Amino acid sequence: MQEQQVSLPQDLNGVHIHFVGIKGTGMAALVEIFFHNGAIITGSDVADRFYTDEILEKLGIKPVLFSEDNITPEIQYIVYSSAYNFEKNPDLKKAKELGIPCLLYTQALGWHSSLSYSCGICGVHGKTSTTGLTGTILKELDDIPAQILAGSVINSFGNTCTYTSPLIKDLPAQDKKKKSIFVAETCEYQRHFMSFHPQKILLTSVESDHEDYYPTYEDIRDAFVDYICRLPMFGELIYCADDKGAVETALLAYNKRPDIHLVPYGECAGGDYKLTFVKVENELNTFTLKCFAKELALRMPGRHEVLDAAGAVALVCQILRYFGKHPVDYMKKISNGLLKFTGGKRRSEIVRNLKTPGGNDVIVIDDYGHHPTAIKTTVAGYREFYKGRKIILDFMSHTYSRTAALLKEFAASMDDADVVILHKIYSSARENAADFNITGRTLYEETVNHQKQAGTKAAANDAIYYFEEIMDAKELIEQELDKPLPPEYPDGYLFITMGAGDNWPLGKGIYAGVPELVEGAKGDSK
Repeated sequence: MQEQQVSLPQDLNGVHIHFVGIKGTGMAALVEIFFHNGAIITGSDVADRFYTDEILEKLGIKPVLFSEDNITPEIQYIVYSSAYNFEKNPDLKKAKELGIPCLLYTQALGWHSSLSYSCGICGVHGKTSTTGLTGTILKELDDIPAQILAGSVINSFGNTCTYTSPLIKDLPAQDKKKKSIFVAETCEYQRHFMSFHPQKILLTSVESDHEDYYPTYEDIRDAFVDYICRLPMFGELIYCADDKGAVETALLAYNKRPDIHLVPYGECAGGDYKLTFVKVENELNTFTLKCFAKELALRMPGRHEVLDAAGAVALVCQILRYFGKHPVDYMKKISNGLLKFTGGKRRSEIVRNLKTPGGNDVIVIDDYGHHPTAIKTTVAGYREFYKGRKIILDFMSHTYSRTAALLKEFAASMDDADVVILHKIYSSARENAADFNITGRTLYEETVNHQKQAGTKAAANDAIYYFEEIMDAKELIEQELDKPLPPEYPDGYLFITMGAGDNWPLGKGIYAGVPELVEGAKGDSK
């Protein structure tokens, strides 16, 4: 049943689709798209409330708890998350019994991508930000029929995961394949992106990750190569020339498919999308690309965000060229789109601005970074962007396999923080903790040893802490934030919760009774 290939009807108007695991980020995003295409949507999930509940509520959709009673003969198709299977989930068991056609989320997304001129954004890091940036720019281009699906809520989309241009609704179905653009974040885990039908691919980065599925770097690299080879004859690969893994992957794919058009971007790139990083000033990143005469600006911190912006601009420009348009004519709109991008849910998200009882100004940021490279580049970006702020980083590692495989890299990823707080490992349902000889305390000890050898500020001040449980760190964090600031940090504190775990409530839990400032930091994403 799970292996069958099912196609949805091209016209979804009035088609009843039930989503199993409807609260997942990707699932909720696909629900948005199918809903606006006229489908009748129902869905089931667990009782816990997630931020996607707000998206579903806006559509008038109320998820129900998993139960075989949810599945009736009136349901024409099932779309289900890979987190659930036919042996254990009651909805899927009943669907199988009734013979209702079922599609994995990735299959449904792949089917939708086959209806348009589709562009897949992929990479170990940066794909959500790059997708959000691309969509925010395309929103400014009022003559391009475009639809975007990101892997998180994007502020500039209107606090949803998707954006659909009004022009799409006016296109006849037979014209969408060539005359509309679909841009989606595509996931490498378990080769999910192999269901996608790309005409262009943007590759941000390749390195070892998801060690439970890809034991070696070569395993994950080869998955990206296979995805790139799904491009049609003379398809385009836009790739980051500053990322060693992306460059290697692009060359391996080109050796297999010399018809593929390679389009590099970044500081190491040649051609139109060669990047020159200019400066950080007034909490703005300014930079130039060879194809434009004037500087571009971004409100997001970090050089890695500038790279994501360069990739997004490159993709948009190549889309414009596909439509026979000249990118230079759109520079003003592209620039406006970059400035309107303020991140997304758990992507350098400013969740609060407050003053402590002692009068210190605090910006609270939450970020999903959970790989050592992402942590290192993100915190370094904050250090450069928020020069006048003392940084307190609370990090929770996700999955035992990733922590074990990249232990030394994790320990070396937090050097730019003034204070580091660590916790137990946030496990995955696909892992058994008893199978591993590693704990959160292992990472803490490795981090202390590394930072002492590196001579970091946190080590010098004995400011590396371990709390097994998340909220046990609240009192210490409040004490740290209320300490008098040294002269080099005149602007206050930056408190960061980081990781794919559940430490994010600390950002809202500290000083819970202290009112937030009306005037926040520049670039506030609230």
